[in-house]
Amino acid sequence: MSVSAPPRVARHFLIYGRVQGVGYRDSAVQTAFETGVQGWVRNRMSGHVEAHAQGDTDAVERFAAWLRRGPPLARVTEVAITDAEIDVRLFAFESRATC
Repeated sequence: MSVSAPPRVARHFLIYGRVQGVGYRDSAVQTAFETGVQGWVRNRMSGHVEAHAQGDTDAVERFAAWLRRGPPLARVTEVAITDAEIDVRLFAFESRATC
């Protein structure tokens, strides 16, 4: 009898509010490590933050809940979430350059 792996999902996030210059990306990387998701986070020139997270459903949901709060100095006003494709090249979670 084999045990099946939990279902994996991927989500794309756009986070709005006061989310730049408040440690949001570094905190997101730490939270991703703690929740066990893979992906990336980056600032956008427009002032919001963008992220991709993938992993088991529960882990991605815990990460999404954190994104809605952010670190103490952040003021998140909205998080737009869409389904995304699993990226098999991702094995960790990283902070990427602003685009």
